[in-house]
Amino acid sequence: MNAPAPTIRPIQQLPDQLISQIAAGEVVERPSAVVKELLENALDAGSTTITIRLEEGGVKRIAITDNGRGIAPEQLPLALSRHATSKIASLSDLENVGTLGFRGEALASIASVASVRVTSRTANAAHAFEIVGSHEGVVAPSSGACGTTIDVQDLYFNTPARRKFLKSEQTEYAHCAEVVRRIALSRPDVAFSLSHNGRTIDHWNVSEAAKRSAHILGNDFAEARLALDEAAGPLHLHGYVGLPTASKARADGQFFYVNGRFVRDKVLVHAVKAAYQDVLHGDRFPAYVLSLDLDPALVDVNVHPSKTEVRFRDSRAVHQFVFHAVQRTLAQTSATAHGSVPGPMTAAEVRPSGTPLWQLSQSPSQPQQRPHEQTSFGAQLTQTFSPSPYAPGSRWDDAATGGGVAQRLEAYGALFASDAASSSSGTASSPAPMPVPMTAADKPLSNDDFPLGFALAQLHGIYILAQNTRGLVLVDMHAAHERILYEQIKNALDAQAQGQEMQVQALLIPVTFYADAMEVATVHEHADTLATLGFDIAALSPTTLAVRSVPTLLKNADAQTLARDVLRDVREFGGSRVLIERRNELLGTLACHTAVRANRILSQPEMNALLRQMESTERADQCNHGRPTWVQLEISALDKLFLRGQ
Repeated sequence: MNAPAPTIRPIQQLPDQLISQIAAGEVVERPSAVVKELLENALDAGSTTITIRLEEGGVKRIAITDNGRGIAPEQLPLALSRHATSKIASLSDLENVGTLGFRGEALASIASVASVRVTSRTANAAHAFEIVGSHEGVVAPSSGACGTTIDVQDLYFNTPARRKFLKSEQTEYAHCAEVVRRIALSRPDVAFSLSHNGRTIDHWNVSEAAKRSAHILGNDFAEARLALDEAAGPLHLHGYVGLPTASKARADGQFFYVNGRFVRDKVLVHAVKAAYQDVLHGDRFPAYVLSLDLDPALVDVNVHPSKTEVRFRDSRAVHQFVFHAVQRTLAQTSATAHGSVPGPMTAAEVRPSGTPLWQLSQSPSQPQQRPHEQTSFGAQLTQTFSPSPYAPGSRWDDAATGGGVAQRLEAYGALFASDAASSSSGTASSPAPMPVPMTAADKPLSNDDFPLGFALAQLHGIYILAQNTRGLVLVDMHAAHERILYEQIKNALDAQAQGQEMQVQALLIPVTFYADAMEVATVHEHADTLATLGFDIAALSPTTLAVRSVPTLLKNADAQTLARDVLRDVREFGGSRVLIERRNELLGTLACHTAVRANRILSQPEMNALLRQMESTERADQCNHGRPTWVQLEISALDKLFLRGQ
């Protein structure tokens, strides 16, 4: 069936009412858009208290009252006119927008599709004034306190077709409430009150950013976040990033603000996502509340009428700054940060940034044991700290003799004292004298130096039980060791990219195994990628491969299984691409192969060595998949279990 021919009309000027209704299609998409525009105007007016009243999801009524500067009576008709604003007056102002609103079309668009009453009073006025309807309305005296009340009723009463596209009352209210939460989250210095159908739903008093975010996002976020505050040149990023253990199945906990304006920007979202890549895999989404402040001239906010999209003058620089700032914050986790904070500590505790422990513990005067000199799991774990931190006279010796753990760690102290003497003199020596038992006058163990404490025992071959000054620490030894190896392999690849040579362990007897045609082809096609990863795999025949060397960090893994998995990942992800786009997944595979397995019985020195390396490893609070590697049980929590003191 042929479509009817279009009606031919002459070109004519559209009436103002129709122009405003067309503009309203972009600005006033649903009731929540009205709430957003009116709240932004209230904040631009310098308000410190804002009340939002909704009826029937905002469709029947939206009334917003603020205590801002108010509108002079002679300017009330202009406030409802199209393209009338006090925010900008020239192109220079538009390129340096410092307010949330600036387009001058919100109130006019709202007034074209709803009944609007504006009541306002300035500080020097004897009483308030009001205007009803469009700019042709009459300004009349009214009653009211200083500030402005905008009452919007019967949204889309004159455009019934638009009203049919609205959802249920509860859905529309949910969208309005979400807008209020977003804006309230960015302005903790302003009090907000939200009511629906005459019932108060939320009220937020003026508070600090930490309390406001905890109030709005809940205790789960408050107990699993890290504070961020970094600046570089004209860029300043501050707020909170959630720990990987507090990730969500949906991206509904992500709030990013640019100069106080909530935005959805691909550059910023990608930067944060990239920072979480090696601590959060799979389909999980991190939670965060971040604010980026910069010179208004460096960002264009006039991209879309909704003002949720922005364009940066140098998006690459912004991306790099946000990425590195978030990445550095995630690296300063509970086990790696030096210092502590008061209150109950868990694996998801908020801690201030500090100096990593390895910078405080290692002594440059004594060489570290090289990776290829290690002969056991315990030696592998202690390579970072052996030998100097445990030599006689060091802080380890002081802590062990005065920290209430001397008797449990006699063998451990003797082991590392012996290693230190052997390493420094080049010859074997007798064990150092055993530490003396603790006395009442001894100095207590410093939790700042060893936040994970010292091992007590192993539980079911899976968990390490350790004691620190705050209580009991439980460590998932496989997850913790996997993170340590992951970071070591990643650092080795980064060092190799800077020209350093990766440590490779040649196998005395090459490991041969049957391989299919695809595996043999992968060895031939991606030999350079395999060599970059530290693998020397050769094809002895069309059906046989031989592993001749592996990275030193992975020398304890099963060579055949490791080689098969590496070949599979390289083939699946595609050669050099595996080192760029899929590097985290590959490194996770390598680390998992070598990490200590469940039911492996560790000696006490090995368990303590694992704790020390966790303290020196960035992001050690989570494994490669975002699961916690350790948790803290406070003495007070243990006392409650046994009703002590009650």
